[in-house]
Amino acid sequence: MWASAVLLVLLGSFGANALDNGLARTPPMGWLAWERFRCNVNCTADPKNCVSEKLFMEMADRLVEDGYKDAGYEYVNIDDCWMAKQRDANNKLYADPERFPSGIKGLADYIHSKGLKLGIYTAYGNFTCQGYPASGMHLELDAQTFAEWGVDMLKMDGCKQMDRHTMKKGYPQMTKYLNATGRPILFSCSWPDYERGAGIPINYTLVAENCNIWRNYVDIQDSWQSVLSIIDYYAKEQDTLVPVAGPGNFNDPDMLIIGDFSLSVEQAKAQMAMWAILAAPLLMSNDLRTITPEYRDILLNKDVIAISQDNAGIMGKRVLQKTDIEIWLKPLQYYISYGLVFLNTNSTTAKIITVKLVDIGISPESRGYALHNIFNPDESIYHLSQYEEHTYYVNPASALLYNVYPSS
Repeated sequence: MWASAVLLVLLGSFGANALDNGLARTPPMGWLAWERFRCNVNCTADPKNCVSEKLFMEMADRLVEDGYKDAGYEYVNIDDCWMAKQRDANNKLYADPERFPSGIKGLADYIHSKGLKLGIYTAYGNFTCQGYPASGMHLELDAQTFAEWGVDMLKMDGCKQMDRHTMKKGYPQMTKYLNATGRPILFSCSWPDYERGAGIPINYTLVAENCNIWRNYVDIQDSWQSVLSIIDYYAKEQDTLVPVAGPGNFNDPDMLIIGDFSLSVEQAKAQMAMWAILAAPLLMSNDLRTITPEYRDILLNKDVIAISQDNAGIMGKRVLQKTDIEIWLKPLQYYISYGLVFLNTNSTTAKIITVKLVDIGISPESRGYALHNIFNPDESIYHLSQYEEHTYYVNPASALLYNVYPSS
C-alpha cells in the first residue's frame, strides 16, 4: 500500500502540473496571524495586537532573532482584514493606510530584508470572510498586484462564495494567473474544505495540480479538542489524502497553536509530533514576542522538524487504533527510517500498549532498529528487533514521538 502511495506521489509531482512554481518541495514553515490575532483592526485601543504592519514586522524580527528562521520558518503570513474597505480608482486592492502606512510593498521589502518571505490573503468571491474586498471578479489583476508587491505566498479563502461548484474553475484560473506573473508564489487553497462542507465531490488530482498546499477541514481553534478533531478527520480520510501529498503538494490541517492559551506542554508536543507525521505545513499562529521557553523549544526541536521536512514528503498514516491509543507511521528517506507516534487521546488516563514493530508496518531489518525518543532522549531504545514485543507508556493527552532507524 505504501509503495503505491509513493508512486502516485512521484507521478503527481513530476507529471503535467498546472502549478509551475517549483515551491513547497517540503512542507512550508512560517508564521500566520489568523488564529491568534483574528480580525483585530482596532489599533487605537489595542496597538500591540491589531492587524498592522507593526505586528508583522515584529513577528519577522522574532523569527530572525529567536532562532526560528535558522530552524526553517521563513514565511510571515498576513490573513484577513489587511485591506482597505474599497478598491482604488483602478480597481486595485490596497492595504488600509492607517494600519499599513508603508503599504504591502513596503512591508514586503522589510520582510525580505530579514531573509524571510511574505504571505498575503484574499478570497474567491466578492468578499473575504470578514467582509473585505476579495478577488472574485479580479483574479488576474490581483495576481499581478501581489507579484508587483513582492508577495511570496497567497492564501485564497472562499467562505463568501455562494456557488461553491465554481471553485473547480476559479482556483485553477488563479493558478494560471499566478504562473503568468513569472514570480514564484506559493499557492494555499481553501477550495477542498468548502467543497467538503457543501457535499461536493473533491477532485484531489485537480487540487494538487493547482495548489501547493490546501485546507481539507474546519479551522483550528485554540483547544485540544480542536486538535483531536482534525487528527481524527485525517485518519478517516487518509486513504484519499495520502496519495496526493508529496513534494510540491501538501494537505494542510491548519495552524500550530503551540504557545497560545489552551494547550499544555504535553499537548503542544503532541500537536507538533502529529503535524510532522502528517507532512503538514508548520505555520505557527501565536505571539512570538511573549511565548515561553518550553513552547519555543518544542517549535524549534530540530529532530521533529527533520521528520516534518523529510525530502520524500510522504504523509504518515494511522496504522493501529486501540481504544484511546493511536499509532501513526511515516516512512522517511524512502523507507530507510520512520517517524513513529503513539498518541493518547484520553485526557485523564495514561495508556499502555504492547506491539511489535513488524505489526505496525515497519519493514523487516536484519540489524533490528533503534528508536530515538525525540522529546525524552533518555528513554530511547537503541536496539529492538522488529519481531520483539515492547511496551509503551503514554501519558494522558500526549504523544511519544520516535525516529526509528536501522541499528548500527
